[in-house]
Amino acid sequence: MTQIKVTPPATLRTTIKLPSSKSISNRVLVINALSGSVEVPQNLSDCDDTRVMVKALTEDTPVVDIMAAGTAMRFLTAYYAATLGSKKTLTGTERMQQRPIRILVDALRHLGARVEYVKNEGYPPLLVCGQSLEVSEVSLQGNVSSQYISALLMIAPVMKQGLHLKLEGTVISRPYIDLTLQLMTDFGAKVRWVGENDIVVESYPYVPRAFTVESDWSAASYWYEMLALIPDEEATVVLPGLYAHSYQGDSAVAELFRQLGVATEYDAEADRVTLRKQGTPISRMDYDFVNQPDLAQTFVVTCSMLGIPFRFIGLQSLKIKETDRIAALIRELKKLGILLHEEEGGVLGWEGDRCEPEKGVTIDTYEDHRMAMAFAPVCIVSGGLRINHPEVVSKSYPHYWDDLVRAGFVIG
Repeated sequence: MTQIKVTPPATLRTTIKLPSSKSISNRVLVINALSGSVEVPQNLSDCDDTRVMVKALTEDTPVVDIMAAGTAMRFLTAYYAATLGSKKTLTGTERMQQRPIRILVDALRHLGARVEYVKNEGYPPLLVCGQSLEVSEVSLQGNVSSQYISALLMIAPVMKQGLHLKLEGTVISRPYIDLTLQLMTDFGAKVRWVGENDIVVESYPYVPRAFTVESDWSAASYWYEMLALIPDEEATVVLPGLYAHSYQGDSAVAELFRQLGVATEYDAEADRVTLRKQGTPISRMDYDFVNQPDLAQTFVVTCSMLGIPFRFIGLQSLKIKETDRIAALIRELKKLGILLHEEEGGVLGWEGDRCEPEKGVTIDTYEDHRMAMAFAPVCIVSGGLRINHPEVVSKSYPHYWDDLVRAGFVIG
């Protein structure tokens, strides 16, 4: 078992080049391919999820192994279904073969796609045979993963009659849907919301264009966490490539961490932000993460370490991520003496309940990059922390540990 020990610095004054946005990279790769462009988008993420997307879109192989990349599984299923003449078997890790995909497959089949389950009904691997998608209307529950919705939207401009997508009930992760629509529009697609829950995409081809991907606000969240936890009142972190008016819904991290005593200074001319400690953290935090589920682990851990009670809702999708993130958070924070409680409907809270912490705590990561990255800053409070399988960060932030060393942390 690979393991590291993370020891914190006394001060934190650094400039960190974050990875590019995985969410933007993976979407723009699909859209760029559908546009027929020979240009490669610039500043793509160097994470595992994006690498498998690039490989899948550039190498003509009958079997496509996307490893643990859920985004790639969903986006490529739709992409290959709409690519005339293609015949691909999409597979992945053991965990990937346990992550449900029936909702997307059912929607694609309704539109006329040919998608078959290779092993277990409702789960990858999939055999996808590309053909013309003749049906132009489909309905999905609005509370499903936005990746299912984005997968359908991105192929809509190349469908024979376009697409009218009806989302039923409450729509979760709306910023991720809007991100997809914005990127589609950037490449010339004609899309519009025609109601609170209805999206229309015309059958109008994408136009090739040059595109540069911005830095990742989700990755920035861990540096905000470090600022919130470190006692050094003069601590500063400069993060290039982040914008006040970002396409990314996770840019909400700036306002959320303001409530926890971290200020964000935007420098539009230099295309960067500077994080500083400022103000007093609130005494309690209640928030609906339905639109920013990837930030949830960061805030659960930060609030727990600051001793701030919280109740976070809108966490339904966390149970079907790389691991059951709610269960993993409960288990790992208990090692640190924090007793979280889960309620039905994707709710996780803490009212200050504690237990005796374990000695020499080692955090398990469950093949989940965000577990490793959200827990690493805990070393600032504990004085040091061991983490199992630290290599999982390669999924979204491959140089995370190198950046910590650059900032003064000791990795041993």
